[in-house]
Amino acid sequence: MKKEKVRDRIIRVASDLFYKQGYNSTGINQIIAEADIAIGSLYNHFASKNDLLQAYLIKEEQDWFEGLEKNMALISDPKEKISAIIDYRKKQQQSSKFSGCHFIKIVSEIGDGNAAVSAFAKNHKEKQKVIIRNMVEEYNELHQLPDSDLIAENIFLLIEGAVVTSTITKKNDSFNNIKKMIMGLLL
Repeated sequence: MKKEKVRDRIIRVASDLFYKQGYNSTGINQIIAEADIAIGSLYNHFASKNDLLQAYLIKEEQDWFEGLEKNMALISDPKEKISAIIDYRKKQQQSSKFSGCHFIKIVSEIGDGNAAVSAFAKNHKEKQKVIIRNMVEEYNELHQLPDSDLIAENIFLLIEGAVVTSTITKKNDSFNNIKKMIMGLLL
């Protein structure tokens, strides 16, 4: 087994802690202790906790899109792709024990106090919208939807709402419900 690089271990440990207990509740000393590194090792890789937060967001975004791509790799039908993105978000919620979206959580915790973090999260969500919009446009080429832009926006909002709802209820019913609604939009 390949040994984990110190920088990767720091990011992994910080990511787990930021996600589970929150950025503000996670101290540098806890990250150092749980990563089993010296303080100098942390600061050799990250100048500040904020730099570590940026690395966390980049890692989570990369993991998110890689996971989606892997989840949809063999799907060619646009309607099935849309269904697959719902299933992907549902699977993410299950695997995180309904802990919610990394990006929604960090923005709700930090607010507008860190413009770079807010912009990163907003950009991440915009990238998700583009993927959905592209799927809907692909579907639209075959089925002529009345307003593909509005349908794409509704799909995005329904999925985001299902994530929040399942985080609160600790159930995936909301994903099953929105899938029915979205499939109804794509007649």
